Amino acid sequence: MKYALVTGASSGIGYAYAREMAKRGYNVLMVSNEAEAIVEKADIVKADFPDIDAIPLMRDLSKQEAAKELYDWCHENSIEVEVLINNAGVYHDKDFIDDSAGFTQLIFNLHMHTPAMMVYYFARDMVERKKGYIINMSSVTSNYGIQRMSTYSTTKGFLRLFSRSLYIELKDKGVNVTCVRPGAVATPLYNLDEKAIKSGLAVGAIITPEALAKKGVNAVMKGKHEITPGFFTKILNMVPVLPTWLLVYVRRWGWF
Repeated sequence: MKYALVTGASSGIGYAYAREMAKRGYNVLMVSNEAEAIVEKADIVKADFPDIDAIPLMRDLSKQEAAKELYDWCHENSIEVEVLINNAGVYHDKDFIDDSAGFTQLIFNLHMHTPAMMVYYFARDMVERKKGYIINMSSVTSNYGIQRMSTYSTTKGFLRLFSRSLYIELKDKGVNVTCVRPGAVATPLYNLDEKAIKSGLAVGAIITPEALAKKGVNAVMKGKHEITPGFFTKILNMVPVLPTWLLVYVRRWGWF
């Protein structure tokens, strides 16, 4: 059976991706490290889309062996992954040396190692079938090295460059790879208060997970290599990188 595999699918963007794929007639394998939440969300998807199968699967994707174990599980259970959506991630706002070693290792594994190895295993099968779709969730911050977001922005930068390389390598083999680079999204991940979210949505500075998922899936199905959804995010994407010396002074003066 053909499936869309969505990581981080128990809430926010990942859950929206799972629903979007179900709406398009795909069975969905919903992966998360939140055991109760992923079962609950999979049940909702199955109730709303009774013609598809929605499988909840609890996995800690920050572990080094997670991608291989997930790939093996799919083969053992005859799950043919036609769409891979690497969405699982974490966000923080803290100086690098003030973070714990554990969190630093977690974000490196979750944003770089596991997505890369997921592609390594699943894309081979896609190439053999001459059909497949891969979405890697990056960020508009991937353009910049941002203070207090050093691990977040740079790991998202890895995903952007990695996706570009994959797009070139796999395009003529029947596999489309799309990098999605959103700005602010209306999810709990960014710890925005409700008033800020409502204001951001009203002026178009924040996008909903549902709108983002629809744009991401549309893009990969059309063979686009990268999208930056949202009007304000597109503008931010055009802002030139500020000189490092200026950013040092900005920090020194406490402006950011």
